[in-house]
Parts: sequence; C-alpha cells; structure tokens
Amino acid sequence: MSTARLRQHVADILSLADIEINGPDPWDLQIHNPAFYKRVLQQGTLGLGESYMEGWWDCQQLDEFFYRALRADLYKRARLSWRGKLDVLLARISNRQTKQKAVENIHRHYDIGNRLYQRMLDRRMTYTCGYWKEATSLDQAQEDKMDLICRKIGLQPGQRVLDIGCGWGSFAKFAAERYGAEVVGITISHEQLALGRQLCEGLPIELRFQDYRDIHEPFDHIVSIGMAEAVGHRNMRTYMQVAARCLHNEGFFLLHTIGHPFSKTAPDPFIDTYIFPNCLIPSLKQLSRAMEHLFIVEDLHNFGPHYDPTLMAWHRNFTSHWQELKQEYDERFYRMWTYYLLSSAGSFRARNNQLWQLVLSKKGVLGGYTSIR
Repeated sequence: MSTARLRQHVADILSLADIEINGPDPWDLQIHNPAFYKRVLQQGTLGLGESYMEGWWDCQQLDEFFYRALRADLYKRARLSWRGKLDVLLARISNRQTKQKAVENIHRHYDIGNRLYQRMLDRRMTYTCGYWKEATSLDQAQEDKMDLICRKIGLQPGQRVLDIGCGWGSFAKFAAERYGAEVVGITISHEQLALGRQLCEGLPIELRFQDYRDIHEPFDHIVSIGMAEAVGHRNMRTYMQVAARCLHNEGFFLLHTIGHPFSKTAPDPFIDTYIFPNCLIPSLKQLSRAMEHLFIVEDLHNFGPHYDPTLMAWHRNFTSHWQELKQEYDERFYRMWTYYLLSSAGSFRARNNQLWQLVLSKKGVLGGYTSIR
C-alpha cells in the first residue's frame, strides 16, 4: 500500500475523534516522518508511542489527543504487533509477577532515580492519585487523600497498620504524624526504601524490603495504595489471602487501585515495554473474584477523574525541572516520560481508566458501614 493510501487510512480513523493530520488544533498530530503511518497501523499503541519517542510526530496537547482518541474508542481499531500478541499469550499461561520477577519489574520503574520523583511529586512524595474535592494544590490533594484513607479505616492512636507497597513512606509518615499510628511499610524498591527510611526517621515506622507474600503478622488495619496494579491477575487471590490472614477481625483493608472497566490479562504494549513492566490494571470482576469468602465490600469510591489533575500537576513539575534533570536523562527519556504522563491524563479524562478505593472487612460491619467522602 502506498504512503498516500496509508496516510488516508490513518486520517479516516483519526477523523472519528475530530483529530486531523497536520491540522490547526492543539490536539492534532504533526507528522514529521511519513513512515509513521505504516508503523502505527502495523504496531498499534506500541508503534504510536515509540514513534513519538523517536520524534516522528508531535502534538501540542498530547493529553487532549488521547482524551479524544480514547473517548471515540479508537483503541478498538489498534492492531497488536506480533510482540503484542505474544505478550498476551504469555500473560495467559505464565506468572509474570513471581517474587523474583516482581523485584525486576519494580526496579525498572521505581529505581531509575529518586531525584526524578522528588522533582515531580508533591512534598511528601506520594506517587498515587490525589483527592481534589477541596484541594487547590498537589500538596493539599495528596494530604487530603491520605486523610481520607485514615478516616475511612477509622484509624486510632496506637493502632498498628500495614502499608503494602509503601513507596517512599508518605502514607506511613502521615498516619504516624497526624493519627499517632504505628506503621509497617513494605516495598521491593531499593531506592524507595533508602530514601523512605530517611524521611520517616524518628517516627514509629518500620519500612522493610519485603514481598507481600512473606507477611504473616497481625495488624489492626491494612492499606495498599497503588500496589494492586503490580500484583497481576494470577496472584490477586494470594494478595487477598495475605491481607485476610494479617488483618484483625474488626479491622479494615483499604484497597486503593487504578481500575479498568473490563478484564484484561496483558497490559498495553507501550506501558509494558517502557513504563510499568508486567503490571496489569485490574477490573472489578478480577478483584471481586479474588476476594470471595475472604472480604465483605463495605464501600466502593470511584474518584478516577481526580487522576487527571494529579497527572497534569506531575507533568508540570517534570517539565519545570527538566533543565536540572537533563543532566541525568536524555531527550528520548523526556519524550517517553511526557508521553506516559499526558497519555495517562487523557485516559482518565476520557474515563477509560478508573481509580477505586474499596473498604473491605472480614466479617462485615454490624449495622452497616457509613461511607466517607
């Protein structure tokens, strides 16, 4: 097929989302390399992302491009490359989040340099969705989110909390300082652990390098904030079983996770290759099946639209500090990270991705649980 016909085919697809090739609007694609058309038609989302990283095309407002493309369901027209098809098959027949593989997966995203995250995130270094109900800044949105979690589990002074996937200890530090809790946080990122221990020094907090499958101690409450996406569908039942065995009968397990409206067994090829290796956004079906006979769902809160302003704030911080960060990262990384942040913002804006907080109990709250927003 000629380049002209390939271009027209891509243009016809994009027109369904009111996107033009070399058009005047900020969400239109500006194509610099005509090989783009064949590549994106053959390789789908992987080809789209890689060609952006390589400078084959630009877009003034990537977030708006992805919002329009996803809202118009253009992803349904994307083709999987041979590698993408292989990844789907392997994900169905193998466990890509074993203990050893999990460490490798986390290392490739979270151990690429604490300075990047220090410049990009809020002052507490919280790498999950903020809560913008009343907040006007990223710092406040993240503190409001952590306070919301503490209130949802009814956290009291002296209670012992397990934080599965604690990151740099932002929730642990907040819960200890504001609520007088004792917190055990676990991570399998060496970089997170080293800095997190410094940030939490002097507080009743223990941060460990430990896989969630190796936890056997009792806790008053358990939280897992932005960790379930790294568990994988083959391990979700084990993840829930660990939480159930470690949680006191009267305690709560608060699960905060990105969610997808339908079940998948393999991630997006671009995200899998460059951003979050072997991570998988769960569906409610996958979560509910994993918690059968273990937990009662007391509350489900979807505030997915709050991830859009969170990601846009991260992108502003990232770009405003790029002159400093470029000493450690190259232009290809800049385009990759920009693509990741803005495509994610567009996805949440289009409601293609969700953000759920589930409050779970082991036996059910007698008389019912009062939802907190």
